[in-house]
Amino acid sequence: MPASSQQNSELERKVNEFLEYLEVERGSSPLTIRNYKHYLSRFIIWLAKEGIRQNLGDVNPEVVRQYRVFLSRLSDRKGGTLSRRTQGYHAIALRSFLRWLIKNDYKVMSPDKIDLPKAVERQIKFMTGEQTDRLLNAPSLSTIQGKRDKAILEVLFSTGLRVSELVKLDRDKVDLERREFGIVGKGGKARVVFLSSRAAEWIKKYLDAREENYSPLFIRHKGKMDPGVPDEKMRLTVRSVQRMIKKYVRKIKLPVDATPHVLRHSFATDLLMAGADIRSVQEMLGHKNIATTQIYTHVTHKHLRDIHSEFHGKGGN
Repeated sequence: MPASSQQNSELERKVNEFLEYLEVERGSSPLTIRNYKHYLSRFIIWLAKEGIRQNLGDVNPEVVRQYRVFLSRLSDRKGGTLSRRTQGYHAIALRSFLRWLIKNDYKVMSPDKIDLPKAVERQIKFMTGEQTDRLLNAPSLSTIQGKRDKAILEVLFSTGLRVSELVKLDRDKVDLERREFGIVGKGGKARVVFLSSRAAEWIKKYLDAREENYSPLFIRHKGKMDPGVPDEKMRLTVRSVQRMIKKYVRKIKLPVDATPHVLRHSFATDLLMAGADIRSVQEMLGHKNIATTQIYTHVTHKHLRDIHSEFHGKGGN
């Protein structure tokens, strides 16, 4: 936490305890903890600059109102103002902190007094079936890198894995016979992931082409394959997968700026458009809350509306 005019203020100490709670008891991801620390640090820095005391009882509706005015006028890195979504993240962090304080019997303002700004509806990028096929068929299969890339693309579309989950896979943990494996995803949430027969087939082809015994499922193939190099040094990184997909997007001139997460979106929308229920899709994506999965229903509702517009009333009745 930042140094302030009141070193180790009561508020600062409790924020640190809250972040430890997120890490130890909630099992929140390092990224979530980092973001909460950033949002709450900004609040403490603002209090210090405004000369407002940093005791828990000093966080009241008027102070929060002034802080939110400050956020609405704050410049972002691009010279504009913070988006409503980003302002909302600051409010969510503060509400979560207040809820934790109340749970631990501190007398503080009710978190329900902090309204969240109405965010602009999130736009989901996903690929059509034809675009997905083009991307999946983009790698050249004459090299081991091409076979690896083909397997990666098939696995991402087949499973909806986050790219961070994909690169952590080890070859002995993936059951190609049963076409499934277990994974611990975001927030420590465990789930079973299922492979399509095509994805399993391409993993097998890729592994058959490998001549070493490194444990990571997907490894780098540039440079010497020295058996003395530790397994983790050979593991493909998140950034490498992102760059690889971008390379194929440019190669085939895809109109969608596809990323690993766009493949995840495409997996989800493909399932929903085919009639899968949203609870099952939530489980397959590893979402903690159904509300996170419901962003995809906006896409599928539009799809259904387009079909209705195209075909309704044209049956000649």
